[in-house]
Amino acid sequence: MIDVNELRKGTTFTMDGELYKVLQYQHHKPGRGKAIIRTTIRNLRTGTNVQKNFISGDRVQEIRVEGRMVQFLYSDGDFCHFMDLETFDQPILSAATLGSDVQYLKEGTELKLLQYEGDTIDYELPTTVEMEVVDSEMAVAGDTATGATKGLTTETGLKVRAPLFVNVGDVIRVDTRTGEYLSRA
Repeated sequence: MIDVNELRKGTTFTMDGELYKVLQYQHHKPGRGKAIIRTTIRNLRTGTNVQKNFISGDRVQEIRVEGRMVQFLYSDGDFCHFMDLETFDQPILSAATLGSDVQYLKEGTELKLLQYEGDTIDYELPTTVEMEVVDSEMAVAGDTATGATKGLTTETGLKVRAPLFVNVGDVIRVDTRTGEYLSRA
């Protein structure tokens, strides 16, 4: 059991028989009384996000999740297929579980699948991925005073805003946390 004051972003715990992961954490101390810990947590089994307030002194059961490095093989629309890099097993994860993050995955991308009691409950994408640009908006230098950008579409269908000098066929680096262009690769 851990005190709710020890919760931080990324902490995984059980509460009322459900698995949760902390997405956001804020410690609030009013003038009088106990501190309030405001969190946004995600139910790892259903995928729903919940706003939950705890009072200082509450306790939750922290759990340990095991991480396995896997390589993305392919998606058949409903499921994403991976290969474990150590045992060569091929775990399958629902495309709905990945949501829009599936656009960061191309063949050969390595990521970490998190398991609890043998069930895959979550995943961790790499911080950056490299993708080839397959479509680009027409843009002319001089359209704006500073920071001119244009819309790009990558090989996986991901839409990104990038500087005007990026063209079709270029390989770009994209931040998976924000979905923003970082640089050309």
